[in-house]
Amino acid sequence: MRFPLGLTLAVSRYMFQQSRRRAQRYPTVLMLEPLYTCNLACIGCSTERHTGKLKDRLSVEACLESVDQAGAPTMSLCGGEPTLYPELPELLAGLIQRQKYIYLCTNALLLDQKVFDVIQPDPHLIINVHLDGLQATHDYVCDRAGVFDKALEMVGEAKRRGYYTMTNTTVYQETPMSEVEELCELLMARNVDGMLISPGYQYASVERDIFMKQQDIHRKFARVMTLSKYYPLTATPAFLEFCAGQRQLNCAPYSTVTRTPLGWKAPCYLIDDHYYPTWEEFWNSVDWAYWETRQDDKCQNCYMHSGFEASAVKAASGNFKDFLNLMLWNLRKPSGQVKPPAAPPEEPQLAAAAGD
Repeated sequence: MRFPLGLTLAVSRYMFQQSRRRAQRYPTVLMLEPLYTCNLACIGCSTERHTGKLKDRLSVEACLESVDQAGAPTMSLCGGEPTLYPELPELLAGLIQRQKYIYLCTNALLLDQKVFDVIQPDPHLIINVHLDGLQATHDYVCDRAGVFDKALEMVGEAKRRGYYTMTNTTVYQETPMSEVEELCELLMARNVDGMLISPGYQYASVERDIFMKQQDIHRKFARVMTLSKYYPLTATPAFLEFCAGQRQLNCAPYSTVTRTPLGWKAPCYLIDDHYYPTWEEFWNSVDWAYWETRQDDKCQNCYMHSGFEASAVKAASGNFKDFLNLMLWNLRKPSGQVKPPAAPPEEPQLAAAAGD
């Protein structure tokens, strides 16, 4: 299977319960950002996520209260860099006690100090390592030399120690798909459990023009659709069809709610129009119907996984053929042993293009 069986059952059970309640909107993932402190300042990241003070972090109690309020079965523990959170072992213990499934989203630089030999592997814990390309590209995006080598080493070590290990790759305007494919091969050699490949989002605070426009996304993700048949990519077929321009979807901003040191972020994980101090104010104040339509200027080139994967699953569940395709996709996890057909050469690497 592409996902752990326990995670698949937990999400399916939760969605069935929401369906029985006839709920039209509900969160499926909580993006829990307990701190806005980071040991990197990546060029594609919004400024607030690496400029916060450690003293301004959320308490463990505040984090767990947010988890209980959102009710989602899945957590994405991010930030900032979550391994810098001093109370990380205590927080993870509280999440696991609540039977939540946690993606620990990390740049991996401190896994050997803050996680290995400190936090034991658990069926509820997924280590999710940020890798935005091969060495030159990833180090350029992270704005620091040596990050790629360390991250790749930590991926292998996490697998050796028995952690369920996945990776998260953002595709930028100058990222050639041949590089993404080579990265897939490199990760399969380390027996990685899954890979998320998703378009980036043009944050207002990011000045560099590195993000894709709609036609770039469609072209590149037509190739990702092919790669998904040969590597264990975790984006669903319907979501990839959307990214490739073969299907239309509304956004589901409510499906991925975000708790930060500043409050509940609205309207979504990517846009920070407002921060609400309480869950009730956040959930009842956001104009979800407006943001679903993608009519806002901030939404025009957004194809982010956080906004559209839930819509993709909902769309697939309403059509027998799509639902069957979704079930078969989850059951069939490619081993990477069969190679995809060759693709035509593309543009130079992001790091190389930046130096021109």
